[in-house]
Amino acid sequence: MPTIEETKAIWKCADAVCFDVDSTVVTDEGIDELAEFCGVGEQVALWTVKAMGGSIPFRTALSQRLGIMKPSEQQVLDFVKNNPPKLTEGIKNLVTLLRNQGVTVYLVSGGFRQLIIPAAKQLGIPLCNIHANKLLFKEGKYAGFDETSLTSESGGKARVVAMLKETHGYKKLVMVGDGATDMEACPPADAFIGFGGNRIRQSVQQGAKWFVTSFQELIDELHVQRQ
Repeated sequence: MPTIEETKAIWKCADAVCFDVDSTVVTDEGIDELAEFCGVGEQVALWTVKAMGGSIPFRTALSQRLGIMKPSEQQVLDFVKNNPPKLTEGIKNLVTLLRNQGVTVYLVSGGFRQLIIPAAKQLGIPLCNIHANKLLFKEGKYAGFDETSLTSESGGKARVVAMLKETHGYKKLVMVGDGATDMEACPPADAFIGFGGNRIRQSVQQGAKWFVTSFQELIDELHVQRQ
């Protein structure tokens, strides 16, 4: 993993940036909020902590949490309608700045596409730039999740990053996120920035060469002349 100086240099001339969503782009964990909406918040939150800490396989935690919730299609629609995205302070300005500088922005998440689309729309990020899991339904009832999604298992974000670099030829792709699954994506990401503005994960704080607690820190660094 690059040093803090190398990470900052890559950040200033990145050609693509991948943001985690839960507890990074938005202030909360979408799956926990959905679970609370479905009346099983406490049980699901325990599995989220395990998943983000990296102590158990991500797909196991995902399957266990959904098995507890079993959200219907209507519940998901109602949740999205009644719970607009709580964007983290500074993210909208940061994404706008990046896009104005010609940087392609992606949302790469172990969360669910259905819950992420509203945030992407608010940020002006094309929906095709969302790489996340997808809830499946049959006749309106929960029917599992798309297990072909790269982000549905441990190491999935790294595979998304590798795919993006191979497909688009990015030379300086940066991953930004709060969790162990985000840090795992570097390499193949050229740099990783740990984000603790909403929640601080000890493993990430210790493992990231550059760890920030505010998006303003990233904005300020971009205002230094890009090389």
